[in-house]
Parts: sequence; structure tokens; C-alpha cells
Amino acid sequence: MVDLILNPQEVADAVRSALAEDLGTGDVTTLAIIDPESQSLARLVARESMVVAGLAFAREAFLAVDSSLQLVECVADGGKRIAGQDLLIIRGSTRAILSAERVALNFIQRLSGVATETQAFVHAVLGTHSKILDTRKTTPGWRNFEKYAVLCGGGKNHRKGLHDMVLIKDNHLSALGDVRPNAVEVAVLRAKEAYPHLKIEVEADNLEQVAQAVAAQADIVLLDNMSLEQLREAVRIADDRILTEASGGVNINNVRRIAETGVDFISVGAITHSAGSVDIGLDFDQPLI
Repeated sequence: MVDLILNPQEVADAVRSALAEDLGTGDVTTLAIIDPESQSLARLVARESMVVAGLAFAREAFLAVDSSLQLVECVADGGKRIAGQDLLIIRGSTRAILSAERVALNFIQRLSGVATETQAFVHAVLGTHSKILDTRKTTPGWRNFEKYAVLCGGGKNHRKGLHDMVLIKDNHLSALGDVRPNAVEVAVLRAKEAYPHLKIEVEADNLEQVAQAVAAQADIVLLDNMSLEQLREAVRIADDRILTEASGGVNINNVRRIAETGVDFISVGAITHSAGSVDIGLDFDQPLI
């Protein structure tokens, strides 16, 4: 498991690609209407309560359009805002502010939505042993960004991709067929031989596979779509010899009950694939010129 840090070059590349998509040959509305000498002060303002994530993208969007813009951050990523509070103050070319507005908002609204959704799950399990994990169910091309937003919301990152952790799933086991002593043990042994430096997790559909994962000395067992009773029994079988992760069918209404079974981790695809964008607006004060 890895906790991601934003790569400034990845941020810059993503923003520049989004700007190229949005601006095309130029912001014709702004170019037609706004005096090139016009200067303004504008604010990114929260319209609802939220956990902030993605300020670097908003900042990059404005500065990529006009590097002379003056920016003041009113909160850091991971901080909270309520309706009416400022996130970012922008001063300078009115044209530049208007042209960068949508791209800046698209990034920060989406990533703050992920952070806000994550924190709701984190708060739901407070006082228990369990930690909230993300999954690979992310927007294509945005995985690092959304996993960063999960961190801002207080969650933890699972594997980044297929390369940094072995996760033996049901289809891997099915593909092995009828091997001895069992598919779980054979899969774990092969994984250890091939990638001795990587953590190994086994997806278990039943308690027999949980016992097999423990016996094979995997690092983690993923308890897939198990009932609360099965989760409690799986934790008993694991007996601190292997970490446990609950997965499947997790929502904000049942996550507390899942945590109370004693599992170490709960993976929640919804914090990325189903998180909505929060409401953030760009408000202009009176033009400076």
C-alpha cells in the first residue's frame, strides 16, 4: 500500500491538456467582450461544506493562462470549508481569469468531491480499528489525482496499479484449476518466488480460502462480499497472523457495522467511482479597472 504525493509535472501536463481542450483557438466570448487592459479580483468560493483537494490544479490553470496573476490560497488541501468561505483569491487580468475558470473548477470540484466523500466514510468508522482504502475504480488518467484526493479526505491508498502489489483474485485462482495442495497456496508460492519484495494479498470468497491464505502466509486476505458473521469469523481465523480487508457492497449505511467486525481495512470503490463534484463557484468583485 502506498500513499501518493502529487507530481507537479503530472499536474501541469493534465492542466495544459485540459486548457488546450477547452480554449482551442481562443476564448472568443471573452476576447470579444472584455477589454484587454481590464483587471479584476475574483474568488473561488465554497457553495457547500466540503473537504478541499486539488488547489494545485486550480492554481496551475490560472497561472498557465497568465503567469502574472496573483493568487492567495485561503485553505490547504485537506482543510474544510463551509458555504460562503473562500478557497482561492485571484487578482489580475480579467480575460485570463475568465478563460481559466472552467478548467480550474473542473479539477477542484471533482477532487474535492472525492475528498469529501472519503471523509464521510472515515468519520463513519471513527473509534474502530478499521481504515478506509480506495480501489482501482478511478477515472482513466486521473488515478494519481483521485488517490491523492482520498488522502486529503483521511483515507488510505491501496495499490496504485497492477505493478506494485500482488493481488490474487478469484479469476486467477480459477485459471489455475485443480492444483495441489490448493490454488491459494500454489498462487502465493509462485508470487513469492517471482516478486519476493512485494506484498501479497489473496481474495477469499469463503472461509476455507481465508484459512488457506493464512496457511500460505500471504500478507493480506481480501474478504469479498462476506456477511457480517463471516467477517467476524474470518478475523478470528486470521488471528493477527494476516491482515484482513473487507470489500464488496460497502456503503455509508453499513460501513460502521463492517468495521465493528474487527477487519483491518475496508476498501470502498464508491469514494472514487461514485463521488460527485462539490459546488464551488467563481465570484467576481467589482473590476479594478
